[in-house]
Amino acid sequence: MTSPSSGVQREFRGRLDVAIGAVWARGYEVVVGQCMDGSGHVSAPAAARARELMAMLTDPGIRAVVPPWGGETAIDLLPLLDWDRLRAAEPTWLVGFSDISTLMTPLTLLTGTATLHGNNLMDTPYRVPEGLLSWLDVVAAPQGGPFAQTPPGRHRSTGWDDFRAHPDVRDLTLDATGGWTRLDGDGDVDVEGRLIGGCIETLANLEGTPYLDVASFARSAAPEGLLVYVEAAEDNAFTICRNLHGMRLAGFFDAANAVLVGRTKAPDGRTLTQYEAVMDALGPLDVPVIADVECGHVPPYLPIVNGAHGRVVHTAARSELIQTLD
Repeated sequence: MTSPSSGVQREFRGRLDVAIGAVWARGYEVVVGQCMDGSGHVSAPAAARARELMAMLTDPGIRAVVPPWGGETAIDLLPLLDWDRLRAAEPTWLVGFSDISTLMTPLTLLTGTATLHGNNLMDTPYRVPEGLLSWLDVVAAPQGGPFAQTPPGRHRSTGWDDFRAHPDVRDLTLDATGGWTRLDGDGDVDVEGRLIGGCIETLANLEGTPYLDVASFARSAAPEGLLVYVEAAEDNAFTICRNLHGMRLAGFFDAANAVLVGRTKAPDGRTLTQYEAVMDALGPLDVPVIADVECGHVPPYLPIVNGAHGRVVHTAARSELIQTLD
């Protein structure tokens, strides 16, 4: 475990211990790195964070690197990583979401290594709702064997658990109901493609750089097309709209057979909702757009594997994402 972005403040160390215990309970040993300081917005200088992340991702004895959570500026690591060495290394899972998308999505695009967009380490102790899986379940799944997830129909409407006062909390507060929502029209959806995506606010900053060349990835690794997923963390609808327009113009969605949009608590604009922002930018794609998927900052969490083959089914009676680690 290392913190390539934000570290863990002293008052959250109790929750960190509980999270590490949850991984130990599944039969894994846990190695804690040096880059964990939570006193600033990053856990250590960029060179130190890059060095530790490289060491863990290329150590054949480490099966998964799972940061405690995201942060703000993991983008500073990208030019410091040895991409040729990562490409040659035995694959190691990188797990997380939010700012960790800044590292995971390029890792899959540039090396072909699968990465796992899902609940981070500090969320690991939560009991997983029926229909979903933990990242621990996914990394243990056999290669070639499909696994399916279905929305539980419940999510958290407001707030977060106080890990300082209750470091051992294990039950998610899921106080609102609702399933997936098709934004582009009516009718059933049953579509396949290779999965890729992440957090809009962080990935939008990589457009036009070598680190987010989705078009090349699609040509070489996904002749069947892509299932692209995106999620808004906190930016208002106008900013999300601009970011999605920019990503579309840069070719991020060119090979998309469908787009999945994570459920969000990010604010609407005065004259533009988050739904409208998505369709304003992505409507011209003329592909199914399904919102309120459990792949973002609103619990619970539906882990998605960048690079896996996916099938999305959405009808009046059934919603399901089936992934195959091929």
